Amino acid sequence: MTETDRERLRRTFTQDAENYDRARPGYPPRIYDDLAELAGTGPGCRVLELGCGTGKATVPLAERGCRIVAVELGAELAALARRRLAGHPDVEVEVAAFEEWPLPPEPFDVVLAATSFHWIDPAVRVAKAADALRPGGTLATVSTHHVAGGTEEFFVDVQACYERFDPSTPPGLRLAPAADVPHDSQESPGRTVVQGNAALPGADRFAPPGFRRHERDITFTTRQYLDLLCTFSGTRALDAPARAGLLECVGALIDGRYAGKVTKRYLTELRLVRKMDP
Repeated sequence: MTETDRERLRRTFTQDAENYDRARPGYPPRIYDDLAELAGTGPGCRVLELGCGTGKATVPLAERGCRIVAVELGAELAALARRRLAGHPDVEVEVAAFEEWPLPPEPFDVVLAATSFHWIDPAVRVAKAADALRPGGTLATVSTHHVAGGTEEFFVDVQACYERFDPSTPPGLRLAPAADVPHDSQESPGRTVVQGNAALPGADRFAPPGFRRHERDITFTTRQYLDLLCTFSGTRALDAPARAGLLECVGALIDGRYAGKVTKRYLTELRLVRKMDP
């Protein structure tokens, strides 16, 4: 993904904050148990969250007593997150791009990016996350993958809609089983990660990563599934006629062949890396 594409696509998320909050599933509850066990999130833990969106991960962490500063690029998303977090005085939501946001003097115990780390400039994200953490602090990133399972026949049939209306769709695309999805090492700190001919800045400041994975099935009605599609950057980036055609095609498929309901299987991966002492 080029820097121009990254900047264009990541700004699509703030176009309909209410639908994003309503349609997007939250994260598996076990993720927060993993964070407590492996990163120490709990009462008094100081957390910097990158790209909090409408607070899908922020609210559960706030309910566990974390002190949170959340940085969100989209003003509409941030405003909704503030409303959801109004009862948590130890949470601040700031509107900014993390690349440009000035780090506060007090370091954080945890930097968390839930399905947002890949949207941050790779030349900045790892090194600045390290700068934000105390020695021994943890960078935790969450990635979500759509994998084989659920209503499997639907996800084969629906490719015809995508190939018709979205020219970026690879022909014959099929979902992989969760067991075949490699650990999300994309530009990951704590590994020898190469972009061009050099490791990403800051990667050598972290220990090797640890991982926790969870699978779950979520069932959507036709309307819920179409609303979900409208939260994806690829769908939102289509021109209006193509987007309308795609949604009509997908909706007709769910109603006509699947009785108005489909189930999608998610693989959620938590990746944790600890900042090494200087």
